[in-house]
Amino acid sequence: MPKLNEYTSDKLVEIIINAMQDKKAEDIVSLDLRKTGSSVADVFIICHGNSTTQVDAIASFVEDETRKKLKEKPWKREGIQNAQWAILDYVNVVVHVFLNETREFYKLEELWGDAIVIKHEYQL
Repeated sequence: MPKLNEYTSDKLVEIIINAMQDKKAEDIVSLDLRKTGSSVADVFIICHGNSTTQVDAIASFVEDETRKKLKEKPWKREGIQNAQWAILDYVNVVVHVFLNETREFYKLEELWGDAIVIKHEYQL
């Protein structure tokens, strides 16, 4: 089991979203799953890129920033090689970086209709 750090899930979410914004991720949303009765995770953060290169860059930068700022690395990571759907699992927070077409196909946001959905707009 991964070790517990002193930071909160909210701090991790903030760093992940900022990293996504720095790499120009599109349509960034977070789904707060805590009150849904789902034990999958507390929060899903979802975004997409418009090329496999961008998907890889977003996922890599999220990893770099969480490691640098929180000394944290994902417990599991999947899909990095093909860059269609990269998943970074930080246990309580799970990051999904999609290729746009793949995101449209799976419609992950629609699976939890009772989740609190927050759209994260870019801060200028």
